[in-house]
Amino acid sequence: MYKHLIFPILSKFDPEFIHYFTMGCLRTIYRLPGGKAILRLLFDYSHPSLETEFAGIKFKNPVGLAAGFDKNGRWIDELATLGFGFVEVGTVTPKAQDGNPKPRLFRLKPDQALINRMGFNNDGIDALVENLKKRKSSIVVGGNLGKNKITDNSLAVRDYLITFKALRNWVDYFVVNVSSPNTPGLRELQEKGPLLEILNALQKENGPNGKPIFLKIAPDLSYEQLDDIIEIIQESGIAGIIATNTTLSRANLKSKNVEEIGAGGLSGKPLKERSTEVIRYIKGKSEIPVIGVGGIHTPEDAEEKFSAGASLIQVYSGFIYEGPGLIKRINKSLVR
Repeated sequence: MYKHLIFPILSKFDPEFIHYFTMGCLRTIYRLPGGKAILRLLFDYSHPSLETEFAGIKFKNPVGLAAGFDKNGRWIDELATLGFGFVEVGTVTPKAQDGNPKPRLFRLKPDQALINRMGFNNDGIDALVENLKKRKSSIVVGGNLGKNKITDNSLAVRDYLITFKALRNWVDYFVVNVSSPNTPGLRELQEKGPLLEILNALQKENGPNGKPIFLKIAPDLSYEQLDDIIEIIQESGIAGIIATNTTLSRANLKSKNVEEIGAGGLSGKPLKERSTEVIRYIKGKSEIPVIGVGGIHTPEDAEEKFSAGASLIQVYSGFIYEGPGLIKRINKSLVR
């Protein structure tokens, strides 16, 4: 029903407007008498075999929502009724920032993909913390950390430490985002020197009994760069990798308006194979735990990520194109 009736209607409107409109509708349903129970009945699915322990955290199932969907932690309780095992909020920066000029989010329907150049638009760390304090759900929550656009790369460590310290008591795990293509110069922080500086500073602040820290990496890294990433993870001692962020590649797209759209990170089905390749490469060279994300639109796509070595997965574009029923379908497939 969603894919053939609801999505075709929603896709006639601006993607960013529809994002806030649909989440407003979800919140309205959630707050109606019996609304929460109806949402859980429709979309939630639980089974003992889905319960997963990863990085010392217990997840009710291994299917999560990737960062970028709920940047400010406004809808965690509502999203928890849709069957997710965990939700990642952010990317958050120390200070609020507007992000890049609109329009900045685009659908590529023939490719079942999205291009975004949001630019870390968010209300800042203080607003996120206040929203996290209000949440009632016990769902596992991760915090995705970034730096402000105006912060020079030489001072990036400061920004990551600010957001880390502020979120310490309010999230279950952390993600260092140095791989978004939409903040100028950010991907330069994936180089060995600056990345080790950031991760070592966070690990020192975290302490020996701290919460898991993951690194989110780009799919556009060469195998030589991935070898460096593996070495950096092992040297810093952080918990693992999230593979992958959006890609700058525009290879083999069917959509005709790609050049007109311009810059931005591509997500969705075209990313599926590369993100799986990156997961398989990392797991073939190391024992580093991996959370897989990129192009998951079906239960079969999810199975590919797990077969490649991912312990958990996250969805984003697939959730938009396939609807909230996708999470239930994946979890039922995993039980079968």
